[in-house]
Order: sequence, then C-alpha cells, then structure tokens
Amino acid sequence: MKGMSERDYSAHSGLSRGAVQRARKAGRLVVHQDGSINAAASDARRAEMTDPDQQRRSTGGDAGFSGPADSSSYLKARTALTVYQAQERQLAIQKKKGALVDRARAEALVFRLARQERDVWVTWPARVAALMAAEVATEVEKQSGQPVRPERLVIIEAAILQRVLETHVRAQLDALADLRVSLG
Repeated sequence: MKGMSERDYSAHSGLSRGAVQRARKAGRLVVHQDGSINAAASDARRAEMTDPDQQRRSTGGDAGFSGPADSSSYLKARTALTVYQAQERQLAIQKKKGALVDRARAEALVFRLARQERDVWVTWPARVAALMAAEVATEVEKQSGQPVRPERLVIIEAAILQRVLETHVRAQLDALADLRVSLG
C-alpha cells in the first residue's frame, strides 16, 4: 500500500470517515491504483475544490484554518452580498411606490424653475416702472391736498425709476444666486 486508508486519512485530515468517502466519490481525493489515498495531493485538491464554508462545517468549527482558505473572509463576503441584495430590493420597492425620484431629473427641474423665477424678476422693473411713477405722483397730490402745480411738480421719469428698480432687483437676485439646492 502506497498511501493512506480512509480511516488513516480521516484521522489525518480531521474529517469523518463518511466525509472522506463522499470526497472520494466526488473526485476531491487523489487515489493511487491500489485504492489508497495520496494524502498530500488530496489535501491540495480538497483545498482547491471545497467551499471554505463546507470545510469549516465539516471540521466542526473554525480551528485549523488560516490564510487563503480562511472561512471568515468568505463569510464576510457572503454577508456583504446578502446585505447589498436586500438594500437593492428595498430601493426597487421604494422606486415602484414612488418614494424615490431620479436625482438628475430632480436637479434639472429645480434648475429650470429657478431660471424661470429669475427671468420673471429681471423683466419686472420694465413692466411696473411707469405704473409706480404715476402712483407716486398721485400720492404726492393726495398728501399735499392740492393738485400738483408746475412749480411744485416732482416728475419721476419712468426710465429713472426703472433703472433704480433694476439695480435693487439685480442685487436681490445676486443674493439668491448663492443659494444651493442639496439633494444628497
């Protein structure tokens, strides 16, 4: 006999005799022509072919394993994969329910709304300057209680009022431009 018997290999590897028999049938052991087991070659083949989790369970714990066949790194990777898959499913459910929106689309909508608001404010002074000038002249007449005479007349030109309004509106818009929308 050149190699070990199943009993000897069982004692050598720390596996049960049934586990050795299953490994032999599955082709994870190197067997000599006389049927004995080549221990060194079988250990190497089992390390390549066997799931680290299976190795840990077959020996009854984590003792004796370190390095590339370390089952803790395998278990950590499996746990991380399971957590990732659960999070992915949760996101898919939230998306279906409408609780989640596309970030790029939301940012584009916010930008478009801000641009529209800015455009309305930029054109506002030109639309209201003449009305405001007329209202100021009317208010001066009311306050004095007399019609405005040419020597007391304060004429506010719409163009001047428009320039003043535009200056104040642009200052306000510049202050608003510093606001940043954070969607993250």
